[in-house]
Amino acid sequence: MTENRTSSNTDKHLDPECPLCESIGMPFFQNRFFSCPNCGGIFRPRRDYPSEKAEISRYEEHHNDVNDRGYQQFVSPIVDRILIDFSTHHAGLDFGSGTGPVASKLLQDNDFQIVQYDPFFANHPELLRNQYDFIVCCEVIEHFHHPSQEFALLKRLLHRGGKLYCMTYLYDATIDFANWHYQRDPTHVFIYRRETLDWIRSMFGFQSVEINGRLCVFST
Repeated sequence: MTENRTSSNTDKHLDPECPLCESIGMPFFQNRFFSCPNCGGIFRPRRDYPSEKAEISRYEEHHNDVNDRGYQQFVSPIVDRILIDFSTHHAGLDFGSGTGPVASKLLQDNDFQIVQYDPFFANHPELLRNQYDFIVCCEVIEHFHHPSQEFALLKRLLHRGGKLYCMTYLYDATIDFANWHYQRDPTHVFIYRRETLDWIRSMFGFQSVEINGRLCVFST
């Protein structure tokens, strides 16, 4: 998810620019995804981005129930790590909290302070004027239409010593991309490799990035 929604008149015969680093992408899969030779990101051309209406409709199909045990288990890597790294006097932001902010719910059940921002379902832009000790991005960064802007914002929103917790599936060569469920979601417009996360760490001034399965933790 992202704050900004813009259209593009990119010529269908031209290889598009990477929305993260602006390098020219190379065809990767059926002219539907391109691979960036610089940052390693895999992205849809802007001409194929869903409309805002289609994007909202897709998210509303999820029917996420914060009390669903399976959903709680799905987000547990983020929640469990925050419970170790921080305490109840630290302040957090659930960025892209969506229709069912289960990570927020589980943290609040443990007396943690966390607020929710989502451009569609919790549009409180005043929250983006504050800073936080930790930020949750659970299944969010693959939806970024403008990842360079979003990661710059997320870095700015963190206190020194803060952490950004992202959950996403990373692509590697062992994955059969054509049959991979992740690329079939039309709202997944940017897919990351491990080297993409390292590029983000360096470019946006994070001190480190730790990758453990679906959980990626950037530290300031």
